[in-house]
Amino acid sequence: MSVAAESEVRQRLFCYLVTDPRIDSLERLTSIVSAAIDGGVTAVQLRAKGWKDRVALDAAQRLRRICCERDVLFLINDRVDIALACGANGVHLGVDDLPVAVARELLGPDAVIGYSPEAEEDRQAAIAAGASYLGIGPVFGTQTKADAGPALGLPAFRRTLDRVALPCIGIGGIDQANARGVLEAGAAGVAVVSAILFADDPRAAAQELVEAMQ
Repeated sequence: MSVAAESEVRQRLFCYLVTDPRIDSLERLTSIVSAAIDGGVTAVQLRAKGWKDRVALDAAQRLRRICCERDVLFLINDRVDIALACGANGVHLGVDDLPVAVARELLGPDAVIGYSPEAEEDRQAAIAAGASYLGIGPVFGTQTKADAGPALGLPAFRRTLDRVALPCIGIGGIDQANARGVLEAGAAGVAVVSAILFADDPRAAAQELVEAMQ
């Protein structure tokens, strides 16, 4: 990835919304994502674990159109095939998904590939294989992802980022009250789920988050 491309990715990671498969009404999901983008979200990741393939593809195609129209980064969680089928900007992978090198080969040099490592060797392998950015967490305690593991806390999060040259986002328990600290620890951006997705007013919640970080 070129310096220019990495710089662009870093900017687009600033306010990163991850969807939750519990919101399985596509009308509600697209409405929430559209409102969140109005509020300042700069990247959207579709997480559709457990959904039937055709439903996931339909959602991906709808969200891709919204993100493309608004110049927002659009990624698919885990599913390289869905990313290819809908023309997403890329994918976000974990340790049990396709290896980063395989995803890079399939998606091409311009795709954005995020990766959530679980150990130092995971981080190094992902960087060597061509990951675009890393998702580090959980920074704080979270109920959204049952297998997220114990919270790192800001000091350990900062130490991890000090060892990584790629852009990194913080994820896990992040909201308007603590997002600024995540950026000050060195993150390019924050990934949120509940703070926006389940807010009474997703647009206002996204706007408050962005304002808290600026």
